[in-house]
Amino acid sequence: MFRKEDQKYNLISYINEDENLTLKEVLLDKLNFSVRSLSKMKRYKTVKVNGKYIKPADNINKGDLIEVEIQEDMADFKPQNLNLEVIYDDFDIIMVNKPPFMVVHPTKSHFENTIANGITHYIMEKNEKVKVRFVNRLDMNTSGLVIVAKNPYAQFVLSSDMKDDKVEKMYIAVVKGVVKEDFGTINEPIYRPTDDSVKRIVHEDGQPSVTHYEVVKRLKDATVLKLKLETGRTHQIRVHLNHIGHGIIGDELYGYVDEDLIKRQALHAYSLKFQQPRTREDLEFKAPLPRDMEELIEKLS
Repeated sequence: MFRKEDQKYNLISYINEDENLTLKEVLLDKLNFSVRSLSKMKRYKTVKVNGKYIKPADNINKGDLIEVEIQEDMADFKPQNLNLEVIYDDFDIIMVNKPPFMVVHPTKSHFENTIANGITHYIMEKNEKVKVRFVNRLDMNTSGLVIVAKNPYAQFVLSSDMKDDKVEKMYIAVVKGVVKEDFGTINEPIYRPTDDSVKRIVHEDGQPSVTHYEVVKRLKDATVLKLKLETGRTHQIRVHLNHIGHGIIGDELYGYVDEDLIKRQALHAYSLKFQQPRTREDLEFKAPLPRDMEELIEKLS
């Protein structure tokens, strides 16, 4: 059992609820730690039971307090005050509403002014020592919700939840043309033709990919769609919408470009629903449409 008030970003506190288990069994089966993490705990003696170090093979009792200390160096990102919109922050995660035109993680061509730089400044201001880990990522020209994990435990649990389809991801897109059906599902495999190809295609040799869509509003030769992802392939929404003949407006790779309408792809990650990694309480976040997408909809109405 996790008592919410006892949790810290660098300390996992758990009260054992079972009889006849070893510390190793609780860490692996109840707390979902990896064998590799367990070896590290043993080597650095970062796990205690009732305030004392014991061996992973030792038995523990019901009601025993297990505390796992998380010792990490911060990632080497340059801290920058980018006035990020942080909409949620607890001992495991930070939720950021990413603006368009901002890169999530530094690259050779974008090594500053990224979400990672801004989050590094944010956590330093809080005097926390966090190695920035992104649970999900968005393209530079996609806006919306990005989850940052504060510790490896949170990242592992949320990544596992994503693989098991326990994280509900919803997007809003403005696409070219009027979509006739009110609802639909695109179930088409997505394939990367070559190792150095940026562009993806629908192809039978690709990975299974499923996107559900719902018409929010029909415009003049355009449609506002709400999209729900079942899988999380690179460029999935963009590839799938192009495949059904309704590419995203502003999408240079797959869609329809008119810079008088919008200067980037009209795609926004607007909703995320998932369980808090430790307490498993339901969390839901929504990020309103950014101004450039609102203006696009007004122009096309």
